[in-house]
Amino acid sequence: MTTDDWSVLIIDDERDIREVTALTLMDAGYRVETAVDGLDGLACCETFAPQIVITDIRMPRMDGLQFLDVVKQRFPDTEVIVTTAFGEMETAIRALRLDASDFITKPIHSDALMVALSRATHRFATRQQLKDYTRRLERGLDQTTHQLEETVAYLQRLIESSMDGICGCDADNRIITVNQSMETLFGVDRSQLIGRRSLADFFSPEAYRRLERDLVGPGHGGPGRLMLYDTRLKDQAGQAVPVQLAATVLSDADQPAGLVCFFRDLRRIHRLQQEMADQARFLHQDKMMSLGRLAASVAHEINNPLAGILNYVRLMLRTLQKGPLPAGKQAQFVEYLSLVETETDRCAKIVSSLLTFSRKSPITTGPVAMDEVLSRSIVLAGHRLELAKISLQAHVADDLPPIEGDANQLQQCLLNLIFNAIDAMPDGGTLTLSAGVDKPAGVLRLTVEDTGHGIPPEDMGHIFEPFFSTKPEGTGIGLGLATTYGIIERHRGTLSVESTPGRGTVFTIRLPLSPADDPPPGSPS
Repeated sequence: MTTDDWSVLIIDDERDIREVTALTLMDAGYRVETAVDGLDGLACCETFAPQIVITDIRMPRMDGLQFLDVVKQRFPDTEVIVTTAFGEMETAIRALRLDASDFITKPIHSDALMVALSRATHRFATRQQLKDYTRRLERGLDQTTHQLEETVAYLQRLIESSMDGICGCDADNRIITVNQSMETLFGVDRSQLIGRRSLADFFSPEAYRRLERDLVGPGHGGPGRLMLYDTRLKDQAGQAVPVQLAATVLSDADQPAGLVCFFRDLRRIHRLQQEMADQARFLHQDKMMSLGRLAASVAHEINNPLAGILNYVRLMLRTLQKGPLPAGKQAQFVEYLSLVETETDRCAKIVSSLLTFSRKSPITTGPVAMDEVLSRSIVLAGHRLELAKISLQAHVADDLPPIEGDANQLQQCLLNLIFNAIDAMPDGGTLTLSAGVDKPAGVLRLTVEDTGHGIPPEDMGHIFEPFFSTKPEGTGIGLGLATTYGIIERHRGTLSVESTPGRGTVFTIRLPLSPADDPPPGSPS
């Protein structure tokens, strides 16, 4: 900074000294104001805001030391040079204790004044630099602190919102931190855990010994680590909780410093696995019931063509036993063999459909031709329809597109609906099967319509519930419609019903078309 950048206030009750000192400083390039005593000087500090003040000690109303004391309280950055005609050491010490930047005696020599001003400007500039540096440090510290607080808060939220239980222990395995999921697993509030309980408290002795042994061994992720480790916790009530554990030993200077564990509660997964197993069991149970209903009619259906085949074969054997086949009998033999072939093929189709349906195969998803599923279902149910004096009407659209699904399960659904329709028409009637594409809705629609006794309104809300049945005891356990509903739902479809008591019932299955079969946006229906 040049002298033009510095403002100086001169306080002295002697006019000559004020004027001479002011002229000297203005010649040196300083901006200068003057005041006659301390009170006048304080007022000037308010308006002129000098960076440096040169003040006499002995003045009326407010002397220089009093001024120095007040100005340092109100304007702590202002540098004050004290002057006096009495070179008293005690006065100089008092001035310096009040943070005066310098002390010079009168008469003031210009060289001494310039040296004092140089020291004062240097001190002022240094003080400002320190303040600027301190402000920058404080801003940086504030920003760093804010970022650190945000990071810590984010990590805390991350830990707390984790669905897995998180538990941290010290070198003695005392619990020092847990999240909310871990509290739920332990069944204990964290205030009763942190610093008070050991991780070993929540394992059986045998399970904890195995955990410690496997933690230092190489078999579960390497020494000091556990990954995908299945074990059981013991909650506060003593109940075993199946969990999957991941753990890491914390180290400090190659010495164990603690342990962090992540626990995944497997109870819900086990429940879902059990539900899936139950569903598979229900599916198979329902299928076996359907097979039982089919057995008698299928046996009768096969016996008829087998009897015909046997009769034609016996007739041909007797004819051949009489001698060489006459020329006139050859055409008749061809007709007999053609009938045998037709009836054998009919038996083969019935047996093939029955085997396909009865096979306990895993769920497989792939393209399903619903017209073939309908054909197989009609073959299997044909004789029961005939015995029940029910006429069948089938309306299947040409070129039905394949859908994604499991053909065996979808056939099970159709047979369930067909059998229910047969049971609803004990005195005969008409069963109508329809299949077509609803392009605007993007679905393949199947309907099974009967002319039976219908469903009472009070039962409509319960017919898809497991084990709900309106049939006489011993003729059904109420799994058919519930199983059908579940299968269609797993195929991302819907099953709906409309019924009028005394007039019949219509079940409608809607299955989503494969993406390639969806109509393009805006295409006409």
